[in-house]
Amino acid sequence: MGLNSKDSRIFNIATRGSALALVQSRHIQSECRRLFPDHSFELKIMKTTGDHLQKATEEEANAPSLPKGLFTKELESALLDGKADMAVHSLKDLPTELPPNLKLGAITEREDVREVLIFKKVPKISAVQNPAQWLSTHACVATNSPRRQVQLKQWNPGFRVVPMRGNVPTRLRKLAENKDIDATVLARAGLNRLGYCIEADGRLTGPEAPDGLFAVVVDVDQMLPCVGQGCLGIEMRSNDQATQQIVDGLSHADSTTAANAERAFLKHMGGGCQTPYAAFAQLNGDRIALRGRAFHDGQCHDAELEGRATESESLGIQLAEALKP
Repeated sequence: MGLNSKDSRIFNIATRGSALALVQSRHIQSECRRLFPDHSFELKIMKTTGDHLQKATEEEANAPSLPKGLFTKELESALLDGKADMAVHSLKDLPTELPPNLKLGAITEREDVREVLIFKKVPKISAVQNPAQWLSTHACVATNSPRRQVQLKQWNPGFRVVPMRGNVPTRLRKLAENKDIDATVLARAGLNRLGYCIEADGRLTGPEAPDGLFAVVVDVDQMLPCVGQGCLGIEMRSNDQATQQIVDGLSHADSTTAANAERAFLKHMGGGCQTPYAAFAQLNGDRIALRGRAFHDGQCHDAELEGRATESESLGIQLAEALKP
């Protein structure tokens, strides 16, 4: 049943409770209220399996085979049970295969896709060609992302890469307080949304930013981003026409085309956010260029394809075929 502008109704938005998730969900809530002022939009905050893992023991949190949908399953249950009408996700966390009766209703305009290297060493040089130069040869870099881990090793095989979980403020605090950790890597999109800034002297400032942290933005040539990085994904019930009318107003065409190409690549590779695959699509008029990176046999494999933007998903599949072992 479609949306009746004469009858005001409440739409429930499912979200995680982390600082970043709430900033993102409140942005969607604000946009919905702006576009549809006759209706009400309420947040439903819930904890996911991934949130519980943030507080798990090191052995539990770093299990070799973590399930897909760590940060989405409970939100999806709320959708299927009718307790929520839409769920806001960081698109990079949303599996490419969704449960029956659910769909990806909209993809929002993309934020900065680049990564940020955050470290404690005071910069002594104004510019570097390789971000590894900001760190010592045997620096300890903390990240739980397999994609980041393998690319860090590509920068410098001498790096010691260790796991680290937690939301953005927690990771920054752990970096500042743990003398054995020299650096971490975070998405610039998340830092931007939370209000962090990189000052002219390299200092990282912002809400709850510990003193003594510095940051440098990493170009996509040096670290290819996660599939969907920088986008928000709005998940919803497949047959919910009213909610579809709402989320249609949140969708960004070019970001959707690019993200769909990347997600088609990831799906055909058989991966998720816990696999060492990376992809980044860019549109130029009616053309799309898609870059992919896969790690197997102890090596990094890169490929790039270009085609019509209208065939973005097909291009993603072709790229996966080119990079499969």
